[in-house]
Amino acid sequence: MKNKNILIGITGGIAAYKIANLVSMLKKQNYNIDIIMTKNATEFITPLTFETLSNQKVVTDMFESKEKHNVEHISLAEKADFVLIAPATYNIIGKVASGIADDMLTTVIAATKAKVVFSIAMNVNMYENPILKENINKLKKLNYSFIDSDEGFLACGVVGKGRLAKEDIILNYINDYFNRNLEEISDNRVIGKKIVITAGRTEEPLDPVRYLSNRSTGKMGYELAKQAKKFGFEVTLIAGVVDLPDISGIKTIKVRSAADMYNAVENEYSDSDVLIMCAAVADYRIKNYSDQKIKKGNNDLILTLTRNPDILFEMGKRKEKQILVGFAAESENLIENAKDKLNNKNLDFIVGNDTSNFAIDTNEIVIIDKENNINEYSRATKEEVASIIIKKLIEFF
Repeated sequence: MKNKNILIGITGGIAAYKIANLVSMLKKQNYNIDIIMTKNATEFITPLTFETLSNQKVVTDMFESKEKHNVEHISLAEKADFVLIAPATYNIIGKVASGIADDMLTTVIAATKAKVVFSIAMNVNMYENPILKENINKLKKLNYSFIDSDEGFLACGVVGKGRLAKEDIILNYINDYFNRNLEEISDNRVIGKKIVITAGRTEEPLDPVRYLSNRSTGKMGYELAKQAKKFGFEVTLIAGVVDLPDISGIKTIKVRSAADMYNAVENEYSDSDVLIMCAAVADYRIKNYSDQKIKKGNNDLILTLTRNPDILFEMGKRKEKQILVGFAAESENLIENAKDKLNNKNLDFIVGNDTSNFAIDTNEIVIIDKENNINEYSRATKEEVASIIIKKLIEFF
């Protein structure tokens, strides 16, 4: 298979210097690299650095070569198999979302038919600006994709969201894109669609040392995240308490209590296309949490519990474009209970399984959709079960 051509568009952010290392990493994996730098990008790092690393002339000016400027943007656009914009600033995202093509980079983005991915990097206040969110949502609907920024210490001296994703995360994203088995994708339109998956258990504290929880390991949710990524979704994994390694290239938000998970889901929901609630979320929490360790007394200990919010029910009430998938872990009357949850929570389909499947590496499921179709599946590995569920989901696209 011939080497793939990657076009990197470098814009005017302090994180531009990090792209030098990324270019070096990509060259070591035999990718062909072309680079366009905006005028502002050259204020942060010189084109010579990238010309040395890529062994290609760096384009910085729409009209640099009068002999060929009329066709250069078309040749670069057609040559590219993958276009990466990194760092993707507030400015470049806004320009592309508005259809502006006033320099070489924005012109090539407008002309290319290759996959275009923005790796976000900017000041935290810009990142939180609702205009940015609107522009990102608009571009996602047009099949542009995004690598979200990390949270950490920023160049402006504050700690927050907006730091460019690590180079190995970006590299893995590109490798995954080219290595993905496209024959397994039922519909290419799922590429770039955002899926939020919850996994694991929550813990509801009684006091500083004790809590209420359950036996869920999170293995099913993590396998769903891996399969969703494999089939082309942009995955956000919201993980409760698990003892599992992070999945490379997947944005993971760690939470502990049901309230934490509710807030995390709420923050990600509005611009998502799919929500799969696989986590075993506690239905109740302690009504009166004790700041001090509860001492043993001579009498029985009576705990008063209060209801936690039903995350999937609440998201079902707000459902707009989203596809909602729930899980029903039951110890009896599986089909009947799963049907009730499907209807009460406004789901597109529900996955039912027996509670005996907790803490083991296999699963046996039944899938019920809103047309009341019931499909039962024999016992299989959780990886195989996750593939079945994601393929069922893809049918909705």
